[in-house]
Amino acid sequence: MNEDPIIIIGAGPAGLMAAHQLAKKGYKVHIYEKNKAAARKFLVAGHGGFNLTHSEPITSFIKKYDAEQIQHIVQSFDNSHTVAWLAEIGISTYVGSSGKIFPEKDIKPIQVLQAWLDQLNQLGVIIHYEHNFIDFDQHSVTLNHNNESIHKPYHKLVLALGGGSWKKTGSDAAWISLLENKNITIKPLQAANSGYNTTDDYASLEGQVLKNIEISFQNTKKLGEMVFTKYGIEGSPLYYMNRYTRTFHFPLHLHIDLKPNLTKDALVKQLQSGSQVSTILKTKLRLSATATALLRRLDKHTFTNPEALADAIKHYPIQVSGLRPIDEVISTAGGIPFTELREDLALHQFPNVYCAGEMIDWEAPTGGYLLQACFSTGAWIASSIDKRTTS
Repeated sequence: MNEDPIIIIGAGPAGLMAAHQLAKKGYKVHIYEKNKAAARKFLVAGHGGFNLTHSEPITSFIKKYDAEQIQHIVQSFDNSHTVAWLAEIGISTYVGSSGKIFPEKDIKPIQVLQAWLDQLNQLGVIIHYEHNFIDFDQHSVTLNHNNESIHKPYHKLVLALGGGSWKKTGSDAAWISLLENKNITIKPLQAANSGYNTTDDYASLEGQVLKNIEISFQNTKKLGEMVFTKYGIEGSPLYYMNRYTRTFHFPLHLHIDLKPNLTKDALVKQLQSGSQVSTILKTKLRLSATATALLRRLDKHTFTNPEALADAIKHYPIQVSGLRPIDEVISTAGGIPFTELREDLALHQFPNVYCAGEMIDWEAPTGGYLLQACFSTGAWIASSIDKRTTS
C-alpha cells in the first residue's frame, strides 16, 4: 500500500466525514485546516437549532436536490446513515414536529463537534490547524504555515473547501481561481437559500412573521412562512424560489397567498357579509395582525372592494430587487460541475484528487438537506477511494 497519507483540505462536515469513513477502514489520514479550529460554519449553522438532517422518506428526500448525481450520492449515504453515524459517536437524536432531525435537546453544537473530533483522534486522524492551502499537483500539496511554504506528498487528495458564503468561517471560495488556472471549468457561484431585497420599504413590519402562506412565482408555488426584515423578506418558501428567480432580471414580482386554504370566491363571499372589513379580516378570515397590516398598505379602493381585496389576499404582490449578498446567505449555487468530475467525484484531469461538499454544483433547500449532502459526498469519496485502493 502507498505509504503517503490521504490528505484532506478542509475540516468542515464533508472533509471530516471523508476522514472518519477512511480512518475506520485503517487509512492514514491527515486533515489540513486554515482556521484555528474545525468546522466553524458547521457550528454557525447550529445557531437557532442544530438541524442535522431530515426524517423524510428517502424517495421524497432525494427529490429536494436539483441534480441526479447528487441524488444518487445522497441515497448511498442517506438520513438513516447519518442518524446511525451520530449514534456511533455518542450523539442521540430526535425528530422535531417539522420532521427535522436534531441532537437531543441538552446537546449543544460544540458537543456534537467535539464528540466527532474525539472519535477521529481515537482513529488516528491528525488535524493540522492554521495551514493555508496554496496549490497541488498530481503528487503533492503546497501549504503555508507560519509564513513557511510546505510540500506534502499524498496518496489521495480530498478537497473539501466549501462554497462562498459566510467567509468569516473560512469558506471564501479562494479555490476557484486555483482550479480555473488548471483549466477546470467552474460555474460562477450565486446566492442560494437567500432572502430578497424589496423595492418597497417594509421596515415597519421588521421581525413580523406571516405563517401558513404560499409564495408563488409564475407557475412555481411553495407553502411555508416568511419574515419581514429591514431590507426585505426571508423564509424557507422564499429560499425555494431562488433557483427559479435567479435567471430573471430584477426587479420582479413574487406573490403571497395569505389564505391558501380558501378560494377567491369563498373570500369574496365572506367580504360581502356586511361587517366592517377589519372585523371580517380578523374574526371571519382569521388573518394575523401582520397580514392585516400588509393589506392596509393597499389603496382605499382595493381595501374596500370585496373582489379587489380578495384578489389581493390571494395574490399580494411583493416587488423584489435582488438576492442578498452572497457572503451572508445560507449556501451557494454553482461551483464544480459534475461534468468535470468522474462518478467517484475525482477530477477528470487529476484522478487522485476528489472534490466534496459545497464546492460541487448542486443545490438543495434548508431543513437538513445541505448538511446531509456534505456528509454524503464525504462518505461517497471515502468509499470510492477504498474501492480503488483495494481493487
